Amino acid sequence: MKKQVLPRVEHGERPLLSFTEKRFGKPPQHLADLSRDERRALVADMGVPAFRADQISRHYFEHLVTDPEAMTDLPQRERTKLASTLLPPLAERIRDQIADGGATIKTLWRLFDGAVVESVLMRYPDRATLCISSQSGCGMACPFCATGQAGLTRNLSTAEIVEQLRLSMIAARDGALGEPVRISHIVFMGMGEPLANYKAVVGALRRITDPTPYGFGISARNVTVSTVGLVPSINKLAELGLPVTLAVSLHAPDDGLRDDLIPINSRFKVKELLDAARHYFVRTGRRVSIEYALIKDMNDHEWRAELLAKELNSRGKGWVHVNPIPLNPTPGSIWTATTKKAQDVFVKTLRNAGIPTTIRDTRGSDIDGACGQLAAEVIDREHVSRRAAKAQAAVDARIAEHRDQPVE
Repeated sequence: MKKQVLPRVEHGERPLLSFTEKRFGKPPQHLADLSRDERRALVADMGVPAFRADQISRHYFEHLVTDPEAMTDLPQRERTKLASTLLPPLAERIRDQIADGGATIKTLWRLFDGAVVESVLMRYPDRATLCISSQSGCGMACPFCATGQAGLTRNLSTAEIVEQLRLSMIAARDGALGEPVRISHIVFMGMGEPLANYKAVVGALRRITDPTPYGFGISARNVTVSTVGLVPSINKLAELGLPVTLAVSLHAPDDGLRDDLIPINSRFKVKELLDAARHYFVRTGRRVSIEYALIKDMNDHEWRAELLAKELNSRGKGWVHVNPIPLNPTPGSIWTATTKKAQDVFVKTLRNAGIPTTIRDTRGSDIDGACGQLAAEVIDREHVSRRAAKAQAAVDARIAEHRDQPVE
Protein backbone atom coordinates (compact mmCIF):
# COMPACT_ATOMS: atom_id res chain seq x y z
CA MET A 1 0.00 0.00 0.00
CA LYS A 2 1.49 3.32 -1.07
CA LYS A 3 2.03 5.82 1.74
CA GLN A 4 0.06 9.03 1.38
CA VAL A 5 2.24 12.12 1.06
CA LEU A 6 0.88 15.10 2.97
CA PRO A 7 1.43 18.66 1.77
CA ARG A 8 4.86 19.81 2.82
CA VAL A 9 5.10 21.64 6.13
CA GLU A 10 8.32 23.41 7.01
CA HIS A 11 10.13 22.24 10.15
CA GLY A 12 8.89 24.05 13.20
CA GLU A 13 5.56 25.08 11.68
CA ARG A 14 3.54 22.09 12.86
CA PRO A 15 2.83 21.78 16.62
CA LEU A 16 4.05 18.61 18.26
CA LEU A 17 1.90 16.12 20.15
CA SER A 18 1.79 17.30 23.76
CA PHE A 19 0.13 16.46 27.07
CA THR A 20 1.90 19.27 28.91
CA GLU A 21 -0.11 22.33 29.92
CA LYS A 22 1.35 25.77 29.25
CA ARG A 23 -0.50 27.22 32.22
CA PHE A 24 -0.82 25.75 35.65
CA GLY A 25 -3.39 28.09 37.22
CA LYS A 26 -5.74 26.13 39.47
CA PRO A 27 -9.40 27.12 39.13
CA PRO A 28 -11.21 27.85 42.40
CA GLN A 29 -12.98 24.89 43.93
CA HIS A 30 -16.64 24.81 42.97
CA LEU A 31 -19.70 22.83 43.98
CA ALA A 32 -19.65 21.06 40.59
CA ASP A 33 -16.16 19.70 41.30
CA LEU A 34 -17.53 17.72 44.25
CA SER A 35 -19.68 14.64 44.64
CA ARG A 36 -22.80 14.86 46.80
CA ASP A 37 -20.98 13.35 49.81
CA GLU A 38 -18.04 15.73 49.35
CA ARG A 39 -20.38 18.73 49.23
CA ARG A 40 -22.15 17.66 52.39
CA ALA A 41 -18.87 17.09 54.21
CA LEU A 42 -17.54 20.51 53.16
CA VAL A 43 -20.74 22.26 54.23
CA ALA A 44 -20.67 20.47 57.59
CA ASP A 45 -17.04 21.57 58.07
CA MET A 46 -18.26 25.15 57.54
CA GLY A 47 -20.58 24.78 60.52
CA VAL A 48 -23.68 24.64 58.34
CA PRO A 49 -26.16 21.72 58.39
CA ALA A 50 -25.13 19.17 55.75
CA PHE A 51 -28.57 19.16 54.10
CA ARG A 52 -27.91 22.73 52.95
CA ALA A 53 -25.54 21.22 50.38
CA ASP A 54 -28.51 19.55 48.69
CA GLN A 55 -30.44 22.81 48.72
CA ILE A 56 -27.68 24.83 47.09
CA SER A 57 -27.12 21.98 44.62
CA ARG A 58 -30.78 22.23 43.62
CA HIS A 59 -30.38 25.95 42.99
CA TYR A 60 -27.33 25.35 40.77
CA PHE A 61 -28.36 22.24 38.82
CA GLU A 62 -32.14 22.59 38.66
CA HIS A 63 -32.82 26.32 38.87
CA LEU A 64 -29.47 27.29 37.24
CA VAL A 65 -29.01 29.95 39.93
CA THR A 66 -25.79 31.18 41.57
CA ASP A 67 -27.07 34.46 43.04
CA PRO A 68 -27.48 33.96 46.80
CA GLU A 69 -30.28 36.53 46.90
CA ALA A 70 -32.43 34.14 44.86
CA MET A 71 -31.92 31.31 47.37
CA THR A 72 -34.75 32.35 49.65
CA ASP A 73 -35.16 28.88 51.19
CA LEU A 74 -31.75 29.32 52.87
CA PRO A 75 -31.13 31.62 55.84
CA GLN A 76 -29.54 34.90 54.71
CA ARG A 77 -26.25 34.37 56.53
CA GLU A 78 -25.88 30.79 55.33
CA ARG A 79 -26.81 31.47 51.72
CA THR A 80 -24.13 34.17 51.35
CA LYS A 81 -21.53 32.00 53.03
CA LEU A 82 -22.37 28.95 50.94
CA ALA A 83 -22.51 30.82 47.64
CA SER A 84 -19.18 32.56 48.19
CA THR A 85 -17.51 29.25 49.05
CA LEU A 86 -19.20 26.86 46.63
CA LEU A 87 -20.18 29.03 43.67
CA PRO A 88 -17.21 31.18 42.63
CA PRO A 89 -17.53 32.69 39.12
CA LEU A 90 -15.79 30.49 36.55
CA ALA A 91 -16.56 31.77 33.05
CA GLU A 92 -17.32 35.09 31.39
CA ARG A 93 -19.02 35.32 28.02
CA ILE A 94 -16.79 37.21 25.57
CA ARG A 95 -18.60 36.88 22.29
CA ASP A 96 -21.36 35.02 20.45
CA GLN A 97 -21.48 34.10 16.77
CA ILE A 98 -24.87 33.21 15.33
CA ALA A 99 -25.30 30.94 12.30
CA ASP A 100 -27.82 28.79 10.47
CA GLY A 101 -30.58 31.39 10.72
CA GLY A 102 -30.29 31.57 14.49
CA ALA A 103 -30.27 27.80 15.06
CA THR A 104 -26.57 27.73 16.00
CA ILE A 105 -24.76 29.90 18.52
CA LYS A 106 -21.03 29.62 19.09
CA THR A 107 -19.88 31.22 22.34
CA LEU A 108 -16.38 32.14 23.41
CA TRP A 109 -15.82 32.01 27.18
CA ARG A 110 -12.97 33.54 29.17
CA LEU A 111 -11.97 31.56 32.25
CA PHE A 112 -10.61 32.86 35.56
CA ASP A 113 -6.99 33.03 34.35
CA GLY A 114 -7.68 34.44 30.88
CA ALA A 115 -7.71 31.07 29.10
CA VAL A 116 -10.49 30.83 26.48
CA VAL A 117 -12.77 28.01 25.35
CA GLU A 118 -15.67 27.63 22.95
CA SER A 119 -19.05 25.94 23.14
CA VAL A 120 -21.67 25.58 20.42
CA LEU A 121 -25.42 25.51 21.06
CA MET A 122 -27.52 23.95 18.28
CA ARG A 123 -31.28 23.70 17.82
CA TYR A 124 -32.71 20.79 15.86
CA PRO A 125 -36.39 19.99 15.19
CA ASP A 126 -36.48 17.38 17.95
CA ARG A 127 -33.83 18.54 20.40
CA ALA A 128 -31.21 21.08 21.45
CA THR A 129 -27.58 19.96 21.63
CA LEU A 130 -24.58 21.59 23.29
CA CYS A 131 -21.04 20.92 22.12
CA ILE A 132 -18.64 21.63 25.00
CA SER A 133 -14.90 21.94 25.47
CA SER A 134 -12.76 19.94 27.88
CA GLN A 135 -9.46 21.78 27.38
CA SER A 136 -8.33 25.25 26.43
CA GLY A 137 -6.52 24.46 23.20
CA CYS A 138 -5.47 20.91 22.39
CA GLY A 139 -2.21 19.00 22.46
CA MET A 140 -3.07 16.40 19.83
CA ALA A 141 -1.58 18.53 17.01
CA CYS A 142 -3.82 17.29 14.20
CA PRO A 143 -2.75 19.42 11.23
CA PHE A 144 -6.24 20.05 9.80
CA CYS A 145 -7.72 21.20 13.14
CA ALA A 146 -7.70 24.86 14.25
CA THR A 147 -7.60 23.91 17.95
CA GLY A 148 -4.84 21.38 17.42
CA GLN A 149 -2.71 23.95 15.65
CA ALA A 150 -3.08 26.32 18.61
CA GLY A 151 -1.55 23.82 21.03
CA LEU A 152 -2.62 23.04 24.59
CA THR A 153 -3.05 25.88 27.07
CA ARG A 154 -4.45 23.85 29.96
CA ASN A 155 -7.00 21.30 31.09
CA LEU A 156 -10.36 22.49 32.36
CA SER A 157 -11.65 21.56 35.78
CA THR A 158 -14.83 19.53 36.11
CA ALA A 159 -16.71 22.67 37.16
CA GLU A 160 -15.40 24.70 34.20
CA ILE A 161 -16.74 22.02 31.85
CA VAL A 162 -20.07 21.88 33.69
CA GLU A 163 -20.41 25.67 33.84
CA GLN A 164 -20.48 25.84 30.03
CA LEU A 165 -23.61 23.69 30.21
CA ARG A 166 -25.31 25.69 32.97
CA LEU A 167 -24.76 29.03 31.25
CA SER A 168 -25.89 27.59 27.91
CA MET A 169 -28.98 26.13 29.56
CA ILE A 170 -29.90 29.62 30.74
CA ALA A 171 -29.43 31.00 27.21
CA ALA A 172 -31.54 28.21 25.70
CA ARG A 173 -34.26 28.61 28.33
CA ASP A 174 -34.38 32.35 27.73
CA GLY A 175 -34.90 32.01 23.98
CA ALA A 176 -31.41 32.55 22.57
CA LEU A 177 -32.26 30.05 19.81
CA GLY A 178 -35.45 31.89 18.90
CA GLU A 179 -37.72 30.12 21.34
CA PRO A 180 -37.27 28.59 24.79
CA VAL A 181 -35.77 25.10 24.53
CA ARG A 182 -34.19 22.60 26.90
CA ILE A 183 -30.77 21.19 26.18
CA SER A 184 -31.14 17.41 26.12
CA HIS A 185 -27.99 16.25 24.30
CA ILE A 186 -24.32 16.91 25.10
CA VAL A 187 -21.32 16.20 22.89
CA PHE A 188 -17.73 16.51 24.06
CA MET A 189 -16.55 17.62 20.62
CA GLY A 190 -15.41 21.15 21.37
CA MET A 191 -11.87 22.28 22.07
CA GLY A 192 -9.51 19.66 23.45
CA GLU A 193 -9.13 15.89 23.66
CA PRO A 194 -11.56 14.79 26.39
CA LEU A 195 -9.70 11.62 27.32
CA ALA A 196 -6.46 13.57 27.81
CA ASN A 197 -8.31 15.27 30.68
CA TYR A 198 -9.84 12.04 31.88
CA LYS A 199 -10.49 12.71 35.58
CA ALA A 200 -12.18 16.08 35.04
CA VAL A 201 -14.24 14.78 32.12
CA VAL A 202 -15.48 11.79 34.11
CA GLY A 203 -16.43 14.17 36.92
CA ALA A 204 -18.33 16.30 34.40
CA LEU A 205 -20.08 13.22 33.01
CA ARG A 206 -21.29 12.39 36.50
CA ARG A 207 -22.53 15.94 37.14
CA ILE A 208 -24.31 15.97 33.77
CA THR A 209 -26.03 12.62 34.29
CA ASP A 210 -26.59 12.51 38.07
CA PRO A 211 -30.26 13.04 38.94
CA THR A 212 -31.28 16.44 40.28
CA PRO A 213 -30.49 17.98 42.67
CA TYR A 214 -27.07 16.32 42.49
CA GLY A 215 -26.59 16.92 38.77
CA PHE A 216 -28.47 18.01 35.64
CA GLY A 217 -30.23 14.67 35.20
CA ILE A 218 -29.51 14.34 31.47
CA SER A 219 -29.68 10.78 30.16
CA ALA A 220 -26.23 9.24 29.70
CA ARG A 221 -27.50 7.88 26.39
CA ASN A 222 -27.76 11.46 25.17
CA VAL A 223 -24.10 12.22 25.94
CA THR A 224 -21.27 11.59 23.48
CA VAL A 225 -17.54 11.65 24.28
CA SER A 226 -15.19 12.05 21.33
CA THR A 227 -11.57 10.94 21.21
CA VAL A 228 -8.78 10.78 18.64
CA GLY A 229 -7.76 7.45 20.12
CA LEU A 230 -6.28 7.33 23.63
CA VAL A 231 -6.69 3.58 23.93
CA PRO A 232 -5.94 3.14 27.68
CA SER A 233 -8.51 5.81 28.56
CA ILE A 234 -11.11 4.24 26.25
CA ASN A 235 -10.66 1.00 28.14
CA LYS A 236 -10.98 2.80 31.49
CA LEU A 237 -14.13 4.57 30.34
CA ALA A 238 -15.60 1.23 29.27
CA GLU A 239 -15.33 -0.08 32.83
CA LEU A 240 -17.11 2.88 34.46
CA GLY A 241 -20.60 1.67 33.71
CA LEU A 242 -21.72 5.00 32.24
CA PRO A 243 -23.61 4.24 28.99
CA VAL A 244 -22.42 7.34 27.15
CA THR A 245 -21.72 7.09 23.43
CA LEU A 246 -18.09 6.85 22.35
CA ALA A 247 -17.14 8.69 19.15
CA VAL A 248 -13.77 7.84 17.61
CA SER A 249 -12.25 10.51 15.35
CA LEU A 250 -10.64 8.07 12.94
CA HIS A 251 -10.22 10.03 9.67
CA ALA A 252 -8.11 7.29 8.05
CA PRO A 253 -8.33 3.47 8.13
CA ASP A 254 -4.62 2.95 7.39
CA ASP A 255 -1.66 3.75 9.64
CA GLY A 256 0.33 5.19 6.75
CA LEU A 257 -1.98 8.19 6.49
CA ARG A 258 -3.33 8.32 10.03
CA ASP A 259 0.18 8.67 11.48
CA ASP A 260 0.32 12.06 9.76
CA LEU A 261 -3.30 13.14 10.18
CA ILE A 262 -3.59 12.08 13.84
CA PRO A 263 -0.18 12.16 15.56
CA ILE A 264 -1.36 10.03 18.53
CA ASN A 265 -1.58 7.18 15.99
CA SER A 266 2.18 6.86 16.39
CA ARG A 267 1.39 5.38 19.84
CA PHE A 268 -1.91 3.62 19.28
CA LYS A 269 -2.38 2.17 15.80
CA VAL A 270 -5.67 1.80 13.94
CA LYS A 271 -6.19 -1.89 14.75
CA GLU A 272 -5.53 -1.34 18.46
CA LEU A 273 -7.89 1.64 18.49
CA LEU A 274 -10.70 -0.24 16.76
CA ASP A 275 -10.21 -3.18 19.12
CA ALA A 276 -10.66 -0.79 22.06
CA ALA A 277 -13.75 0.72 20.42
CA ARG A 278 -15.23 -2.74 19.95
CA HIS A 279 -14.46 -3.54 23.60
CA TYR A 280 -16.31 -0.37 24.60
CA PHE A 281 -19.38 -1.59 22.73
CA VAL A 282 -19.19 -5.02 24.36
CA ARG A 283 -18.89 -3.55 27.88
CA THR A 284 -21.54 -0.81 27.55
CA GLY A 285 -23.90 -2.02 24.84
CA ARG A 286 -23.59 1.41 23.25
CA ARG A 287 -22.93 1.50 19.52
CA VAL A 288 -19.70 3.35 18.71
CA SER A 289 -19.60 6.27 16.27
CA ILE A 290 -16.72 6.54 13.84
CA GLU A 291 -16.12 10.18 12.88
CA TYR A 292 -14.44 10.62 9.50
CA ALA A 293 -13.68 14.12 8.18
CA LEU A 294 -13.59 13.82 4.40
CA ILE A 295 -10.60 15.76 3.06
CA LYS A 296 -10.24 16.29 -0.66
CA ASP A 297 -7.70 13.98 -2.34
CA MET A 298 -6.38 12.98 1.08
CA ASN A 299 -8.62 10.38 2.72
CA ASP A 300 -11.74 10.35 0.54
CA HIS A 301 -10.73 7.54 -1.84
CA GLU A 302 -13.03 4.63 -2.60
CA TRP A 303 -10.35 2.12 -1.65
CA ARG A 304 -10.10 3.73 1.79
CA ALA A 305 -13.85 3.32 2.26
CA GLU A 306 -13.43 -0.35 1.33
CA LEU A 307 -10.57 -0.73 3.82
CA LEU A 308 -12.59 0.99 6.55
CA ALA A 309 -15.55 -1.32 5.94
CA LYS A 310 -13.26 -4.35 6.04
CA GLU A 311 -11.70 -3.29 9.36
CA LEU A 312 -15.08 -2.62 10.97
CA ASN A 313 -16.80 -5.76 9.67
CA SER A 314 -13.89 -7.94 10.77
CA ARG A 315 -14.89 -7.08 14.35
CA GLY A 316 -18.54 -8.04 13.94
CA LYS A 317 -21.82 -6.50 12.87
CA GLY A 318 -24.08 -3.98 14.56
CA TRP A 319 -21.49 -2.43 16.86
CA VAL A 320 -20.60 0.68 14.92
CA HIS A 321 -21.99 3.60 12.93
CA VAL A 322 -19.92 5.81 10.61
CA ASN A 323 -20.41 9.57 10.39
CA PRO A 324 -18.56 11.03 7.39
CA ILE A 325 -18.15 14.78 7.89
CA PRO A 326 -17.40 17.23 5.09
CA LEU A 327 -14.34 19.05 6.43
CA ASN A 328 -15.02 22.55 7.74
CA PRO A 329 -11.67 24.12 6.73
CA THR A 330 -9.94 26.84 8.68
CA PRO A 331 -9.08 30.13 6.90
CA GLY A 332 -5.94 29.84 4.78
CA SER A 333 -5.72 26.09 5.35
CA ILE A 334 -4.27 23.72 2.75
CA TRP A 335 -7.02 21.26 3.75
CA THR A 336 -10.30 21.44 1.85
CA ALA A 337 -13.57 19.53 1.94
CA THR A 338 -14.11 16.61 -0.37
CA THR A 339 -16.24 16.88 -3.52
CA LYS A 340 -19.88 15.84 -3.49
CA LYS A 341 -19.07 13.06 -5.96
CA ALA A 342 -16.29 11.60 -3.82
CA GLN A 343 -18.46 11.89 -0.72
CA ASP A 344 -21.31 10.00 -2.38
CA VAL A 345 -18.98 7.21 -3.53
CA PHE A 346 -17.44 6.93 -0.05
CA VAL A 347 -20.84 6.68 1.63
CA LYS A 348 -22.24 4.24 -0.94
CA THR A 349 -19.20 1.96 -0.52
CA LEU A 350 -19.71 1.78 3.24
CA ARG A 351 -23.44 1.19 2.98
CA ASN A 352 -22.97 -1.52 0.36
CA ALA A 353 -20.68 -3.26 2.85
CA GLY A 354 -23.46 -3.20 5.44
CA ILE A 355 -22.02 -0.35 7.54
CA PRO A 356 -24.70 2.08 8.84
CA THR A 357 -23.51 5.45 7.54
CA THR A 358 -24.92 8.95 7.94
CA ILE A 359 -23.44 12.20 6.68
CA ARG A 360 -23.16 14.36 9.76
CA ASP A 361 -24.83 17.75 9.69
CA THR A 362 -22.24 20.51 9.55
CA ARG A 363 -23.33 23.47 11.60
CA GLY A 364 -21.77 26.92 11.57
CA SER A 365 -20.48 26.84 8.00
CA ASP A 366 -21.40 30.52 7.60
CA ILE A 367 -19.24 31.53 10.58
CA ASP A 368 -15.87 30.36 11.91
CA GLY A 369 -17.46 26.97 12.36
CA ALA A 370 -14.53 24.74 13.22
CA CYS A 371 -13.64 24.75 16.91
CA GLY A 372 -10.71 26.99 17.74
CA GLN A 373 -11.29 29.56 15.01
CA LEU A 374 -13.21 32.05 17.13
CA ALA A 375 -10.73 31.68 19.98
CA ALA A 376 -7.79 32.15 17.63
CA GLU A 377 -9.39 35.23 16.10
CA VAL A 378 -10.02 36.88 19.48
CA ILE A 379 -6.60 35.94 20.86
CA ASP A 380 -4.89 37.31 17.74
CA ARG A 381 -6.91 40.52 17.94
CA GLU A 382 -6.07 40.98 21.62
CA HIS A 383 -2.40 40.25 20.90
CA VAL A 384 -2.37 42.89 18.17
CA SER A 385 -4.14 45.35 20.48
CA ARG A 386 -1.58 44.77 23.24
CA ARG A 387 1.28 45.26 20.80
CA ALA A 388 -0.31 48.44 19.49
CA ALA A 389 -0.89 49.74 23.02
CA LYS A 390 2.69 48.97 23.97
CA ALA A 391 4.03 50.72 20.88
CA GLN A 392 1.82 53.75 21.54
CA ALA A 393 3.00 53.90 25.16
CA ALA A 394 6.61 53.92 23.97
CA VAL A 395 5.84 56.80 21.59
CA ASP A 396 4.06 58.72 24.37
CA ALA A 397 7.04 58.18 26.65
CA ARG A 398 9.46 59.54 24.05
CA ILE A 399 7.21 62.56 23.45
CA ALA A 400 7.04 63.25 27.19
CA GLU A 401 10.80 62.84 27.52
CA HIS A 402 11.51 65.50 24.92
CA ARG A 403 8.54 67.78 25.54
CA ASP A 404 10.37 70.14 27.89
CA GLN A 405 13.71 70.23 26.12
CA PRO A 406 14.67 73.65 24.72
CA VAL A 407 14.42 74.17 21.00
CA GLU A 408 17.75 75.07 19.42
